[in-house]
Amino acid sequence: RMEASCLELALEGERLCKAGDFKAGAAFFEAAVQVGTEDLKTLSAIYSQLGNAYFYLKEYSKALEYHKHDLTLARTIGDRVGEAKASGNLGNTLKILGQFDEAVVCCQRHLDISQEQGDKVGEARALYNIGNVYHAKGKHLSWNMAQDPGYLPQEVKETLQKASEYYERNLSLVKELGDRAAQGRAYGNLGNTQYLLGNFSEAIAFHKERLAIAKEFGDKAAERRAYSNLGNAHIFLGRFDISAEYYKKTLQLSRQLKDQAVEAQACYSLGNTYTLLQDYERAIEYHLKHLVIAQELGDRVGEGRACWSLGNAYVSLGSHEQALHFARKHLEISQEIGDRNGELTAQVNMAQLKSALGLGPGDEDVGAAHHYSGYEAQGARPKRLQRNSMDSLDLLKFPSEKVSKDVWPQRLNITRKGTAAQGHPRQYKGRKKKPNTSARNSLVFLTQTFNQIPNKSHAPSKSKAKSIPQECSYEECFFDLLSKFQSNRMDDQRCPLEECPSEAAEAAATPVPALEERISQSSLMASPQTEEFFDLIASSQSRRLDDQRANVGNLPGLRITHNNLGHLRVEGDAQEPGDEFFNMLMKCQSSRIDDQRCAPPDSIPRGPTMPDEDFFSLIQRVQAKRMDEQRVDLASA
Repeated sequence: RMEASCLELALEGERLCKAGDFKAGAAFFEAAVQVGTEDLKTLSAIYSQLGNAYFYLKEYSKALEYHKHDLTLARTIGDRVGEAKASGNLGNTLKILGQFDEAVVCCQRHLDISQEQGDKVGEARALYNIGNVYHAKGKHLSWNMAQDPGYLPQEVKETLQKASEYYERNLSLVKELGDRAAQGRAYGNLGNTQYLLGNFSEAIAFHKERLAIAKEFGDKAAERRAYSNLGNAHIFLGRFDISAEYYKKTLQLSRQLKDQAVEAQACYSLGNTYTLLQDYERAIEYHLKHLVIAQELGDRVGEGRACWSLGNAYVSLGSHEQALHFARKHLEISQEIGDRNGELTAQVNMAQLKSALGLGPGDEDVGAAHHYSGYEAQGARPKRLQRNSMDSLDLLKFPSEKVSKDVWPQRLNITRKGTAAQGHPRQYKGRKKKPNTSARNSLVFLTQTFNQIPNKSHAPSKSKAKSIPQECSYEECFFDLLSKFQSNRMDDQRCPLEECPSEAAEAAATPVPALEERISQSSLMASPQTEEFFDLIASSQSRRLDDQRANVGNLPGLRITHNNLGHLRVEGDAQEPGDEFFNMLMKCQSSRIDDQRCAPPDSIPRGPTMPDEDFFSLIQRVQAKRMDEQRVDLASA
C-alpha cells in the first residue's frame, strides 16, 4: 500500500505538470519523495520530473538539487539513457544560473552518451542545448564587455560562432528526422546568432523560415517573435519602413496574446522607428502608449526611456516647453533607479532646453504644473512617489579639536575587570587621534600605548611592563612594536599536541641533545615523529576525500532493502574514474575562480517593457557607421 501510494502521488504530480500547474505538481512529487520507494527507476523518474517542475517555477537551486540526485542515481544503477537525460537537464539549469562552462560539460556528456547509444533524438536535443549554452554565453559577454558601436569582441564572436555551428548540426539532424517543430526552433536561433554576429541578411533569411513554420503550426508566440526579429534586422539595413510594418504585426499579435510587456516593447520600437523616419507625431503617439503601459506595470526603467524619447521627439517638433517637462521626468527617474548615464543625459538636455527657452538655473520648476496637466491629458499617469530628502538627515557631530593628552592611553587601557572581559567591547564616540608631526613620535606613542594593554593570552604579571624609552631610534620602535603584535599571532596559529602522562614523563627525563647532534641525526635518518606526522596527514586527507564522495544512502525518498542493497553496492564499486572524468573535473574546477570574481554592474538598467537590446544602442550603432562614411581622407604630403 505504501508503494502504491508513492506511485499514485507521482502519477498525479505528472498529470498536473502536463496540465501546466507546476506548483501543485511539485507538491505531489515532494509528497511522493516523503513516502519513499525502493524502486530505483521510479525514484529516478520522480527526481527528473521534480527538477523540471522547479525549473519551470524558476526555483533553479531546487531544480539543480534534484537533477543532481537524478544523475547520481542513474550512474549508480547503470542507466546510461537516464544519465544522458539527467546531464542534459543539469546543463540547462546551469546555463540559467550563468555557469556556462559547467553547462557545456554536462551537455557534452549528454551528446556523447546519445551518440554511444545511437539515440538520434537525444543527440539532436544535446546539440541544440550546447548551441543554447554558447548562445547565452555570447549574449552575456556582449552585455558585460565595454564595446564601441558596431564592434564585436573576439571572444564574443568566437562564442557565437560555436553556437551557430551547433545549431546548424542540430538543424541537419532534425531535417533527417523530419521534425518540423525542431526545425523552426533551429531556424529562429540561427537567425538570432547571425543577427548578433552582424550578418543581417542571413538573419532575415533564417527568421523568414522560422515565420513560415510558426504559421504552419499556428504558434502565435513564435510568429510574434519572428516578426520582431525581422524588424530588428531590417533596422540595420536602413529599411526603416519595412521594420515599421513588421513591428505593427508584432503589436497586433501581442494584443491578441494579451501580453502587455511585449505590447509595450512593440510600441517602443515603433516610436523609435518613426523617429528614424522623421515622423515625430506618430513617434510621440507610440511613445505615450509605451509610457502608459510602463506605468501600469510599475516599470520605472521603461518609463524613463519613454520620457527620454518623448523629449527628443518634442525637440524635433520645436515644442521645447513639453520637451523640458519630459526631460525633468527623465532626470527624476534616472536619479531614482541609479541610471548615471541617463541622469547626465537628462541634465545636458535640460540645460540646452532652458537656454533655448531663455530660462535661468533658478527657473527649474516654473511651469511644471502647467505641463504636468497636459501630460495627464495625453493619457500618461505619472506616479508621485514620496522620496527621502538628504536635508532630513542629521549630520554627524564630531568632538572638539581640543583633546587632552591623556585621552588615548586611558581609553586603550582596557583591563580584565572592564567590559572587554565580559565580551562587550567598549565603544567611544568622537575619539580623536592625537596629532603627531613625526613618524618616530607616532611609533613611540603607539609602543607606549601598547605596553599599557595587558596580554589576554597570559595571566597578568605583577611586575610592571617594561616600556620603551623615548630616546629609542625609529627602527627600534618599529621592530619592537612589530614583534609584540606578530608574536601573539604566531602563538595563536600553533597547534597544541596532546601527550599521554607516560610520554610526557619520558620526554622530561630524556635530556635534549645539543644542536650539532640534532643536525647530524636529522641528516642521517628521518625521525619516527616525522613519519608519524606524515601518516597523520595521509589519514586526514583520505578522510576528507571520503567526505566528498556521493553517498547513495542520503538520496531523499530511497528505501534501501535487501532487493536493491546488493545492486547498489555492485554499481557503486564498479570501477575507478577514468581520464574522461578527471578532464571534466578540471574543466569545472577551472571556472570556480571565475565564479568568485565580482561581475561588473549592468551599464544600462533593464525593465520588462524594454526590448532585450535597447533601441538607443541600435540607433547608435547605425549612426556610427554613417559617421564613418562621411569622414574625409586627408591627402598625404
